[in-house]
Amino acid sequence: MAKDLSDSENRKKLKKSSFALPEQEKYPIPDIEHARNALARVAQHGSAAEKKKVRAAVEKKYPSLKKDD
Repeated sequence: MAKDLSDSENRKKLKKSSFALPEQEKYPIPDIEHARNALARVAQHGSAAEKKKVRAAVEKKYPSLKKDD
């Protein structure tokens, strides 16, 4: 998909399920590259609760990105 999701028109085309935080339409994860980016961005700017939710959404959609603790 590798679309530029900083463009609001492209973001509007995404389904709610393509966001790690669908209720706020934050942290788009339509493909694995965006999922990695979502993890990086939430690590920089997200609250502890957001980090937990984004990590769970990414791991559910992309099990290969599961973090080993």
